[in-house]
Amino acid sequence: MSSFIIEGGRKLSGSIKVQGAKNEALQVISSVLLTSESVSIGNIPDILDVNNLISMLREMGVSVTRQARGEFVFKADKVDREYVRSEVFVRRCAELRGSVMVVGPLLARFGEAYFPKPGGDKIGRRRVDTHIDGFIKLGASCEYDTKMKAYHLTAPSGLKGSHMLLDEASVTGTANILMASVLSKGVTTIYNAACEPYVQQLSRLLVSMGADISGIGSNLLTVRGVTGLHGAEHRLLPDMIEVGSFIGLAAITGSSLTIKDVSWDNLGIIPECFRRLGIHLEQRGNDIFVPAQESYEIESFIDGSIMTIADAPWPGLTPDLLSVMLVVATQCKGSVLIHQKMFESRLFFVDRLIDMGAQIILCDPHRAVVIGHDHRMSLKAGRMTSPDIRAGIAMLLAAMSANGVSEIDNIEQIDRGYEDIDGRLNALGAKIIRKQ
Repeated sequence: MSSFIIEGGRKLSGSIKVQGAKNEALQVISSVLLTSESVSIGNIPDILDVNNLISMLREMGVSVTRQARGEFVFKADKVDREYVRSEVFVRRCAELRGSVMVVGPLLARFGEAYFPKPGGDKIGRRRVDTHIDGFIKLGASCEYDTKMKAYHLTAPSGLKGSHMLLDEASVTGTANILMASVLSKGVTTIYNAACEPYVQQLSRLLVSMGADISGIGSNLLTVRGVTGLHGAEHRLLPDMIEVGSFIGLAAITGSSLTIKDVSWDNLGIIPECFRRLGIHLEQRGNDIFVPAQESYEIESFIDGSIMTIADAPWPGLTPDLLSVMLVVATQCKGSVLIHQKMFESRLFFVDRLIDMGAQIILCDPHRAVVIGHDHRMSLKAGRMTSPDIRAGIAMLLAAMSANGVSEIDNIEQIDRGYEDIDGRLNALGAKIIRKQ
């Protein structure tokens, strides 16, 4: 298990470029299984979760060619169907959260797929009901295989179009069902679909591959099934979670930073949520400039009540940024209620922040009240362990603002979502040492 040794209290300066979007990458890379032709994807981040998925595709028989940094060509013309039915493959999928995205393409193209309980972050219960219910509505049969410890989905005669109302606007559920439906017979309508930019990007890639999808960007997708898809080219959006992480980094260290190539139009409410914490942002073309400030004052609601920042389906705030906003608020002026609605274990890392001197009241597994220090009292250095990607980056931000030297263990969790984060931040003036 590797660690970061962080010397806190250092001011940062300069500019940093945003990596390709992790969550989009997991979806669009999985979609290459829908065709036997070549699919070229650019701006792929060099991170563990994505690299593990690419490695898994290679094991399945997919040809993967790296053209340049972040540029790959995939060709799924020789998928080993015996391997994807094997216990080895199912166990491999169970270790990787992103593996859920291969189920829809495999089911659509080959009429069979195993769906194990996925791995990934330890952030509480993450249901797969939306995925499986959608596949069943498309005509798949589903049985639990006790030997494989996975759901076995079959559709030997192919999937059939259907109308469905999703029980939740699940991003991965929408993407998985969407990929399954493009090769179905007839028309599929997906209501209460997630409409995040990354689902829109997946939809556009599928259309460029020959799919017939309308309603892109809305919560009602209509898919007219086609008999086959062809090759295409695609480029990933910048990662909005990394954009938010870097905004938070500038604020908690009181630094001035330029964040390059953010795709502003696809950030939704993220800039406004940081403004509610008192952080000034300037849009400069497709960049964001965050000036250094002496104080970051949290807004109150119009009636004077405490500001609440909560996650919500797009175009609401992504839950992946609440951990970052919480740690940033510890050094703002004022109070804020952070309400994490989707995952019941994502706020438990605040115990470590409290040990560092943060003023936080954990109300329950979903809500925490933060009383900011207004940079008049620094956090204390400490030792902590990263439980998941987003808590890990929040801990890194806390350590960078703290007085003294901190250590973060289990940084493999951070590496799952952030490419060369120590090298990129050291280039801005941070002092982070990776200890193997």
